[in-house]
Amino acid sequence: MKISGVDIRPGNILEYEKGIWKVAKTQHTQPGKGGAYMQVEMKNLIDGRKTNVRFRSADTIEKVRLDTKDFQYLYVEGDMLVFMDTDTFEQIQLPADLLGDAAAFLQDGMQVLLEMWEERPISVQLPEQVEATIVEADAVVKGQTASSSYKPAVLDNGVRVMVPPHIESGTRIVVDVYEKTYVRKAD
Repeated sequence: MKISGVDIRPGNILEYEKGIWKVAKTQHTQPGKGGAYMQVEMKNLIDGRKTNVRFRSADTIEKVRLDTKDFQYLYVEGDMLVFMDTDTFEQIQLPADLLGDAAAFLQDGMQVLLEMWEERPISVQLPEQVEATIVEADAVVKGQTASSSYKPAVLDNGVRVMVPPHIESGTRIVVDVYEKTYVRKAD
C-alpha cells in the first residue's frame, strides 16, 4: 500500500531501498523556503542499521503489512532462542539479539507474537507486562517521605528497576517489559 511521505507515522513498517524499515521517530518540518517535508528516523529490521531520511509530500513509499503468528517460548540454546509454533508445533531458532533488552523478560512457556515478512521472522513481541520477583532491594532511606521517591531493586532476571519504598525483597511485582518500569504489586 503506497502512502504519502507526510503520512508516515512512528511504528509504520516501510519498504525502502530494497529493505524493511521500522519508523522510530518522525518530525514534520515546514522551512521558510521550499515545500514541507517529513524527517524520518528508521531502523532496518533485517540488519539493524539506522538511517534518517527526508520525505516530501509528493514522495510516495510502500507501507508493509506484516503477518503475525502466535508462538511459545521454549528455551535458550547458546545465543539462540527456541520458539514453537502453537498451531503446527514446529520449532524455530531465532538470535537473542532480535529481542534486544526485552529478552531478559522471557519466561518458559510464555506466549509471544512473531511478526513475519515473506515467511521470515523479523521481530518478536512479548506481552506488555510480566510478573517478576524482587531479589534485592535497597533499604528505605530514613526521612525520605516524598511520594515520588523510588529506590533501586534487582529482579530475578537480573534487570534493575526503580520501585516504591514499601516494596521489599521477595515481593512479586508487575513490570512494563519495554519501559522497564514498576507497574504495581502482583496479586
